[in-house]
Amino acid sequence: MTAGSTLTHGTTAEHELAALQREHGRPLFALLLRLCDGDRQRAEDLAQETLVRAWQHPEALRADDFDSVRPWLMTVARRLAIDARRARQARPAEVGDAVLENARVSDHAERAAAMLDVREAVKTLTPQHREVLVLVYFQGASVAEAAAALGIPPGTVKSRAYYALRALRRVLPGYAADLR
Repeated sequence: MTAGSTLTHGTTAEHELAALQREHGRPLFALLLRLCDGDRQRAEDLAQETLVRAWQHPEALRADDFDSVRPWLMTVARRLAIDARRARQARPAEVGDAVLENARVSDHAERAAAMLDVREAVKTLTPQHREVLVLVYFQGASVAEAAAALGIPPGTVKSRAYYALRALRRVLPGYAADLR
């Protein structure tokens, strides 16, 4: 289709639009495919949108300044692709259903129940293991600080912490991943 052709609304417009697509569709799609990083669906959607714009603005296609409408179509397509990319970047990334199903939802009641479970499990430990665990994990003391506070060597603090966590893993099997 050349610039001198006219697009009018109605049956004639549909035939002219089909002719426009036949003549310029492949190069248009190739450009959009490249601009869409190989996403065929997005490129097809943008090619269709480009042709809809041509149908909506027949005056742009009638300009006598150029022999072909291809430069106009390519410019419209490129701008649509840029706008689509900017719109996708402005939105947060979409997540699939699988990600949502695997996401662990934690609410206040669940945290409170977990805290009660851990408190009961800590009560089952020996007093020596419980002291080390409370100092190192709950109060945030370093191994050296816990050793000084308890009057025992740092290696003993590490050993007791290891065995305390191991005992908690047995008592709290559902929380094993959290106790690593």
